[in-house]
Amino acid sequence: MSMPPVPAPGSSSYAQSYGSRSVSPKSGLGGLQDPTTPNGLGGGKHGLPSTQLPTGGLQAQKRAYRQRRKDPSCDACRERKVKCDATDTASCSECSSRNVKCQFTKETNRRMSSIKQVQDLEKQLAQARQQLNHLRSLVKDGPMEIDLELGRQSFSLPEIGSNSQRRQRPPVAQGLSHVPSNLRNYSRGIFKPHPPYRRVGVPHSLSPVLPELPPREVSDHLLKQYHSSIHTVIPILYWPTFLQEYEAVYKVGSLQGVPPVWGSLFFSVLAVGVLNSIDPSINRPNDGKKYIEISRTLTNLWNDEFTIDHARSALLTSVFLMELNLKSAALVWLGSSVNIAQDIGLHCGTGPWPAVESEMRKRVWWSIYVWDRLLAIEIGRPLRIDDDDCDVGLPCPVDDHLIFDAGRPPPSGPPPASNLLLTLIHVARLVSPLLKTLKAPAIATPTLNTFESHFAACMASLPPSCQIGSDQYLDPRFLSPLFCLQNARLVLRRHNLSTACVSDARAAAIDHCVSAARDTVHLLSRIMRPPPDGGYDRSSPGQSRTPNHWEARLGAVASTMLCTHLWRCTLFLCFRGYYSEALVCVGASATISDLRQVNAACGRNISFFLQTLVEKMRRGESSTLEKDEEMIAYVSGDLQCSIENSWVWSGSETGMVLSSAEQTSSPKPERQRESRVIDSLSPTTLTNEEQSDWGGWEQIVWLLQALQHEQQGVVGQGGYGASLGQSTPTQQLSQSSSRISIANII
Repeated sequence: MSMPPVPAPGSSSYAQSYGSRSVSPKSGLGGLQDPTTPNGLGGGKHGLPSTQLPTGGLQAQKRAYRQRRKDPSCDACRERKVKCDATDTASCSECSSRNVKCQFTKETNRRMSSIKQVQDLEKQLAQARQQLNHLRSLVKDGPMEIDLELGRQSFSLPEIGSNSQRRQRPPVAQGLSHVPSNLRNYSRGIFKPHPPYRRVGVPHSLSPVLPELPPREVSDHLLKQYHSSIHTVIPILYWPTFLQEYEAVYKVGSLQGVPPVWGSLFFSVLAVGVLNSIDPSINRPNDGKKYIEISRTLTNLWNDEFTIDHARSALLTSVFLMELNLKSAALVWLGSSVNIAQDIGLHCGTGPWPAVESEMRKRVWWSIYVWDRLLAIEIGRPLRIDDDDCDVGLPCPVDDHLIFDAGRPPPSGPPPASNLLLTLIHVARLVSPLLKTLKAPAIATPTLNTFESHFAACMASLPPSCQIGSDQYLDPRFLSPLFCLQNARLVLRRHNLSTACVSDARAAAIDHCVSAARDTVHLLSRIMRPPPDGGYDRSSPGQSRTPNHWEARLGAVASTMLCTHLWRCTLFLCFRGYYSEALVCVGASATISDLRQVNAACGRNISFFLQTLVEKMRRGESSTLEKDEEMIAYVSGDLQCSIENSWVWSGSETGMVLSSAEQTSSPKPERQRESRVIDSLSPTTLTNEEQSDWGGWEQIVWLLQALQHEQQGVVGQGGYGASLGQSTPTQQLSQSSSRISIANII
C-alpha cells in the first residue's frame, strides 16, 4: 500500500469543519488520499472544500459521491430508511432539517478518517518491522549484521599490512613558546601533559627487601629460553640494552642501585623462561611461581608515575598466569598493562622519540593489543582495547640489533624478519569484528565467506613454508600465528552449532570445524619431520651441537592456547570419525604432557568424550550423532562457557548450591599451597584424584586405535558387551589387532 501524497504547498491543512451540531464523517487532512474516491480527491474539485464550489457543481458532486459510495446512509437516514446525501464536508439535508447530528457510528457503515488511516498504517509498518527483525533471527542462514538503510555489512575487515587510521591533529599555533612552561607550572595537580611533554617523575617505591639473584648459569639458561620462545612472538624488550643491564647487575652481584621496576621486569622474564624450559634441573613451574612473586613485590601499582617497564612487567605476569591456567588472574594483570600503556601514551604515535625508543613503544603497545585479542577469543571476554584507540604505526619485524638511533647507519639490503609480531597483529585485528559477529544468534553464509576470504589473505601473507598446501618442514615457532588463525576459523564456524540454527546450518558448521582441524593436523605433521639442520641445535658459534628432536621443539613453544586448540580439534575429529587425524593431535598433546597445566584437563575431557561416543556406538546410534543434542553439546566444548551463546545451563544448579553441596559432602584431601600467593589449584583445576582418573594419554591413544580398527571393519570375536578383563591398554595393543574393537572397549 502506497503512502498518501503530500498536500500541495499553500493548501489548507484541514478541510472545513461541520457546524456545532453536526459531526463530520470524513474530518481528515486536506490533500490526503481517500481510498474510497478516485485520484485521492475528497469532496471538492482538486481536493478543495465543497463549500467553495458553485451550487450546481455542489449538487453534481453530491450525486457523483452517492454513486460511488458503497454505504451512503448515515445513522439517522439508515434508521428511517430514507436517502442520505451527506458528503465528506457537509451533513445530509435530513439531519440538517431535523437538527440532529449526522454521524456514521455503526460497524456496518463506519468510515475512518484520513488521520486514522495514517495512524493505522504507521502501526502496521511498525509491526511489520518487528516481525521482519524476528524472522531474520529464525531464517535458515541466520541474521546478518546489515545496515538496513545503506544495505551493506556493518563491519569491515582491515586490509592486510595496513596501518591504523591516523587521526588529524589540530594545527600548531605560532607564537606560543611561553605557554607550555606556564601550563606545566600552573596545571600541576590538575592535569598532566601527554607524553613526551610531561615532566618525568620518580615512581614511588615501597622500598622492598631486595631479593638475591639466581645463580648465573640458571639465569643464562632462562634468558635463552625466553629469547627463543616469547621474544620471537612479543618482542617487548630491546635485547642489546637488556643484556647490558643484565651484565651490569651480575657484575655488582645484586639489585642494589637498580630501579625496582627493572628488577620486577627481570624476574618476570625469568618466570616466563621457566615455563618454556624443558631442562630437568629446572623445578617447573614452582621456580616460576617463586620468580613471579618476587616480581610482584618489586613493582608498585599504588603509583602515579609509570614507565614502560611497568607495562612490560604486567604483561609478562599476565602471560605467566595464563600458562598456569589462572585465566581470571591473567585478565586482571592484562587490564593493568593496558591501563599503564595508555597512561604513558603508548597507544598514540606521539613524539619526538629516539628511533629505538619509538620502535619499542610500538612493539610494547602492539604486543599488549595482540595479547588482549588472544585472551578475548580464548576466554570469551570483552576487549579492553578499542581499535579506534590505536593511533600508532605498526612495528618493524626486524631483529633488535638492526634498529639504531640517529648517527648509526643501518646495514645495506632489506633486513630479514626475525619476529612474528607483525603476523600476529594481522590475525589479531580480525578479533574485534569476529566478536561482534558472534553476538548474533546465528551467522549468515555471506558473513562467513567474508571472514574466510580474510583468513586466506592472512595465510597468503605468511612465508611459503607456512602455507597449508606446502610440504616443507615447518619451524614450530610458526605454530603460534598459524594456530591463532586456525582457532579463529574454528571458533567462528562453531558458533552455528547453536540451537538457534537449523539442522543444515549446524551440519555445515561441523564440516568447517573439521576442515580447520584437519588443516591443523597437516601443520602438526610437518613439524614432526626432521629439520633441514639434521635435528641439532647450536646455541652459539663454538658450542657443541645438542639433539633437538621435534618433541623438544614442540615442548619449547607449547602454550595454553595451543593445548586448548588441539583439544577442540580432537573433539571434532573424533565426532566425525577421523581417528587417524585425531591420533596426530593426541600425539602432540601427549608430548606436551604436564608442561602446561591445562593439558591434563583437556585429556580428561577427551577421555570422557570418547567413552560417551563408544557407548552411543554400542547402542547403534552412530548414524544419528549429528542429531544427538547431548553429543553436540559435548563437541561444542567451551562454547558453553559463553554467557550469550551457551544453551545447556538453564535449570542447572547455581554456584551457591554447588558450593554448599561441596562443603557438606565428605571432606577431600587438603590442597597444598605451593607458594604464598599463587595457588595453582583453583576451582577450575584438577585434584590429584582427577589428574589420574582418566587413565592418561596412553588410554586415549588406545581408545582411538580401537575405534580406528573398528571403523576399518576389524570386529572382535567377543561381540558387544565383552569385557576387557585384567589386561592393560598396552597389553591389549600388543595383541592381535582383530581383538581391538568397540566390544573390547566396553
